[in-house]
Amino acid sequence: MNDLEKQQKRSGQNVAFERIRRITGYLVGTTDRWNDAKKAELRDRVKHTK
Repeated sequence: MNDLEKQQKRSGQNVAFERIRRITGYLVGTTDRWNDAKKAELRDRVKHTK
């Protein structure tokens, strides 16, 4: 591993991760098992971005 690869690994680049969401008090990784109502709740949420 060269110096650039080491720096990228330390900075989090090229590191796989899974998004985790907190919806109604539960931590979940994917929404594929959610019912339609729960998916609608996620879709209708206000997105807070800068």
